[in-house]
Formats: sequence, C-alpha cells, structure tokens
Amino acid sequence: MSGKQKTLAVLIGTVLAAGLTSPAFGATATAAQSPATSTAAAGSGRSVVAWNRELIGILSDPKAQPATVHPTRSFALLQAAEYDAVVSITQSDPPYVFSVPAPQDARADAAADQAAHDVLAALYPTKRASVDQRLSSQMSAIANGAGKQAGIGVGAAVARQLISLRSTDGSSTKPPQFTAGSLPGDYRPTPPAFPAPVFSNWGSVKPFVLTSGSQFRPAAPPAVSTATYASALNEVKGLGSKTSTTRTPDQTAAAKFWAAAPVWNVWNQVAQGLVTSQNASLAQAVKVFAHLDLSLADTAIAMYDAKYAYHVWRPVTAIRLGDTHYNPGIVGDPNWTPLLPTAPDPSYPGAHGALSQAAATTLTGLYGTQHRITVTSKGVSRTFAGFQDAATEAWLSRIWSGQHTAIDNQSGQQLGTQVADFVAHHL
Repeated sequence: MSGKQKTLAVLIGTVLAAGLTSPAFGATATAAQSPATSTAAAGSGRSVVAWNRELIGILSDPKAQPATVHPTRSFALLQAAEYDAVVSITQSDPPYVFSVPAPQDARADAAADQAAHDVLAALYPTKRASVDQRLSSQMSAIANGAGKQAGIGVGAAVARQLISLRSTDGSSTKPPQFTAGSLPGDYRPTPPAFPAPVFSNWGSVKPFVLTSGSQFRPAAPPAVSTATYASALNEVKGLGSKTSTTRTPDQTAAAKFWAAAPVWNVWNQVAQGLVTSQNASLAQAVKVFAHLDLSLADTAIAMYDAKYAYHVWRPVTAIRLGDTHYNPGIVGDPNWTPLLPTAPDPSYPGAHGALSQAAATTLTGLYGTQHRITVTSKGVSRTFAGFQDAATEAWLSRIWSGQHTAIDNQSGQQLGTQVADFVAHHL
C-alpha cells in the first residue's frame, strides 16, 4: 500500500460488496439461480449467518469459553456440522467427514439448523436457553412435514458424530506449567501484568484438516543477535511505542481497531456480509464458512505449535533488555512501552499475520482477488480492493501497536497461506 495507510475498522462492521465475481460460485451465483437437488434441499444462506452470529454473541460473554480452549475450535465445529448436514442431503460437495443417509425430500435447511443447535448446545450448555430460542425461530420458517423431520434427523446425527469425533482431539488437556527462559531471545511474561502464557499446548491439538500441527512449521527465525533481527526490532521500537512520533494517526487508529475484537470474529463478520449481500444459497453459505473456519482453526493450531517450538520473546522484552548487549545494533530502553498491552504468548509467528492471511487466502479462492469490500464501524469506513489488502493492514497493525516484528508477520503470512491452501485442496 502507498500513501496514507487505509484503516479497516472491523469491530461489528457491515460488509458491502459490489462488482463481484466468484471463482467458486460464478458471477451470477445467487440463491435463486443456484439449483438444488430438490425443492426440499433449497434454502437461504442467511440461516447460516444467523448461527454464526449466535456463536459470536455467545463468545461475547467472557465466562462462556474455557480459558484453555481456543475459540476457533468452536467455529470449526459449528461450520463443519452445518456443512456435512447440508451436503448429506444435497450431495453438492463431498462431506468434510460424515455423510448421513437422507431421504430425497429431506430439508437441508432443517438439517443445518439442527446441527448448528446441537453443536452449540453441547459446547455451551449454560447458553442452552438462547440456543434453543434460536432453533425455534429458525425452524418456525420451515414448513412442517416429513421432509423437515428427516432433515432434523440428519442434522442431529451429523452433530452427534462430529462432537464425538472431536471429544478426543486433545483440546481438553490441561496445559503444562510454563517455565520461562533466561537467555537472550527466550520468551518470558510481559509487562505490565506479566500474565502466564496462553494456549501453550494448543499446537498438539488434533487439527481438523492438517495432518499435524507441525506440518507447516516455519523455519527458525533469525537469531536475536543478528543484524536482520536488529533492523526488524528497531522498526517496532520506532513505530510501536506508546509515545511514537513516527507512527501516523491513521496507523494508530488501525492498530487499535484490529486489536479491539478477536481477529477470527472479524473475518467471520466479513463472511457474514459477503453471504448476505450476495443472497447466497444454503449450499454456498455452508461452503464459505466451512472453508473459512476450518482454515482458521488449523492455522491457530499450527501457529501455536510454532510459537512454543521457538519461544521467541516479545518486542517489549527485547527492547527493554537492549542494553544487555545481546545485539550491538539495538539500543535498549528499559522504559519502552508498546502502544497496546502485549498478548500473552511468544512472538513468532504473528497471530494476526497467520490468521488474517488464512482468511484472505480462503476468501480470495472463493470470491476472487478483485473483490471490493467496505467495512463500517463507529462511523468510520474503509474500502479495500481485495481481501489481501485487509489482511496486510491486519499484520501491519501489529507493528504499529508494538506487538510484533516484520519477521513474526512474514512467517505468519506464509503459515496462513499454506494452511488455507491445504484446506482448500483437501476439504
């Protein structure tokens, strides 16, 4: 990007798309123009959006999600269940895991709704009343009859099998106690609160599509004693300080916006807008969200595998210890403070780089490179010519906020691309 950096304000934004062509769906792919295998199999993608929003609403309660379970797992389970429930009936795509026998008149929309309900009810039993209410609302729009009941049975069966399959994926394993290192480059808890690191065992969780969390583990980063590292850290030192005079006001705004909401929520909201604005069919919508959220879930697993394989310290630690002369190219500042508090995990690879790149790669594969999106939040709008522009700003924002070096971000981008490409070819 050149000139003034564009800011993506993506808290709870609305996505508007114009002039769209879709490699996966075709330039004129709409619900009315996309034939289903039967009238009973037809349905609107808006129901998929509603369940995706339901999950984001659940996650807005900080007590809802177990602290040691990454939220991307829930998105992947939700969307994989809806996807397999629908394709069990439509036969429009191969299943992710399960294909449940279904009569010809089974309603795919009823199957998707039931599968979504059962997954969320199992994951968040304390939110059962809200989830039940959502199901009642969704089902009330579907005509009663044998087809509806058959669809309900398909959705319930898929959800039950998928939940059982993932019950032994390692996500419930208690993380081991973390011991911080003391050598230059070793990660240690960061100021001001010095929190214990999070998701230290997430790299060992069974992926949804990858063969293992280490399948695409990036090469080791440059040593913290090298000129390459000094150059990258000095960039953060200048741009990412709380009192920086080189960071522009727009960069400051971008840094705060990208940190304001979980990045996986942001990209799911982008997908919500795309599905809604294009009047996507049910089959199209479940495909979009399954590809997106399976990619994000496996990227999170792969990212944490790498983070705890290399244990690289965060910029705030590296800058404050600069005068210990671990690198002659770095002048230390024991009082240096980043624009935003540092996330409690190792620096390499960067999360925003990995997750946003996975999302951008996935959505570009489905909708094309030149896909104009405008995202509005709190009265601020930014327009991008493609998903990659948004992803690039996401990882740049982590330099501007003092969180990551370009080394972290470039590794994250590579990892996100590799995971998303693998999911696209193997789902």
